[in-house]
Amino acid sequence: MNPSSSRLPITFSIEKLQQELTICENDLWTPHFNTNRYEGNWTSVSLRSQSGLVNDITSFSNKEYQNTPLLDRCHYFKEIMDWFQCEKEAVRLLRLGPNSEIKEHVDNDTSYEDGFFRIHVPIITNSEVYFYVDKKLVPMKMGECWYANFQLPHSVENKSAEPRIHLTLDCIRNDWSDKLFTEMGFDIHASSNKNEYSDEIKQQIIAELSRNPSEMTAKIIADLQSK
Repeated sequence: MNPSSSRLPITFSIEKLQQELTICENDLWTPHFNTNRYEGNWTSVSLRSQSGLVNDITSFSNKEYQNTPLLDRCHYFKEIMDWFQCEKEAVRLLRLGPNSEIKEHVDNDTSYEDGFFRIHVPIITNSEVYFYVDKKLVPMKMGECWYANFQLPHSVENKSAEPRIHLTLDCIRNDWSDKLFTEMGFDIHASSNKNEYSDEIKQQIIAELSRNPSEMTAKIIADLQSK
């Protein structure tokens, strides 16, 4: 079974990341749409979205994404995006305010085994920010680059007096990423663990899917309930 999180063999410049953040700070931070998932302040700015708008922070699979005008002014963020030689969906800055918490939840179809990988690059963080994936602490430091399997339960607590800000990239798996993840020790032939969930996680996934009812989600829910 593949690890729930893994650090990538690349580090980015903290100074350049924070310089570009000041450009974005002048744009509107949009409160995250999942209001029942967090306490305190959780906001976002889009560098790549479905509408091309900076304040569009929704994320749907299998939709076309486009760069926002803000990305044109953020050359280093663009450089980081281009390091990943694969298709990108949403690219966002996620800001968790001081003394704020993202409650434990699961994001469906967000594991490498599902053909998708979400990357986190911390721009501002500190030792009082606690990021858990599958009940394990993920020790992300500024400038580092991390993958985590967000198909697993995850949560974040910012117990500090400053905001925690990450650059996140939603990437589509391809041959280039398979080579990278193989070098990181992943079994790229592993299948998704959807059939091996505990009842608790299964219920969380069903609750998430129920938010966006469709023929497809109804089929997945029925499939989960039958196992």
